[in-house]
Amino acid sequence: MTARTARERARESITREILDAARARLAADGPAALSLRAVARDVGMVSSAVYRYFPSRDALLTRLLVECYDELGDVVEHAETEAPRADHAARWLATCRAARQWCVTHPGEFALLYGTPVPGYAAPQDTIEPAIRVVLLLARIAAEAQGEAAPVVSEVAPLVAGARDVVVQRGWPEPPPEVVARVLMAWTGLFGTVSFELFGHLNNAVSDPADWFDAVVARLGADAGIRPAATP
Repeated sequence: MTARTARERARESITREILDAARARLAADGPAALSLRAVARDVGMVSSAVYRYFPSRDALLTRLLVECYDELGDVVEHAETEAPRADHAARWLATCRAARQWCVTHPGEFALLYGTPVPGYAAPQDTIEPAIRVVLLLARIAAEAQGEAAPVVSEVAPLVAGARDVVVQRGWPEPPPEVVARVLMAWTGLFGTVSFELFGHLNNAVSDPADWFDAVVARLGADAGIRPAATP
């Protein structure tokens, strides 16, 4: 491996400072208000200097999206590996709990990933793979669990052919279209529940958001054909 030069190390360090400042701005002001000028002030640079690292606000947003999606993906994938392999329900719950925990401790980043789209910004193609890591993991767990209790086919299955193709392309167990449809429903239910919690829509409605979340994801998992492991 070639050692990095002092210039490369300095650039990496400054890039990290800019990204950290931008993430702090997400928490304080929200994604729509993010600006290179404000981030430059936070790191003690003139705005023209920041443009040498990120040529536009959109370039900074894209880097933040990829970084945050990958950070979330790393967290949930690690949590899933800690659960017993044969217990699909435990793997499902571990994945969902890890996703919620990351989101509630990173509300600014959550707003960027799953909140209102930033006006004038269109995420490029290279954000797609990081963005689907969580749902692909849920799809894999559901596909491996289908020997337990495959759900009844409904009329929504034909709507998700594209999503099923994405799973098949990875060489995973091929799930029935209905399973893919129900995993997509679970994905939206998972992050919808987190969104309601973070934006205060569950206030005075549920007494314990964490327990409520567990109940929601357990039902979503059951709907996707996942059942708790039998007790010996």
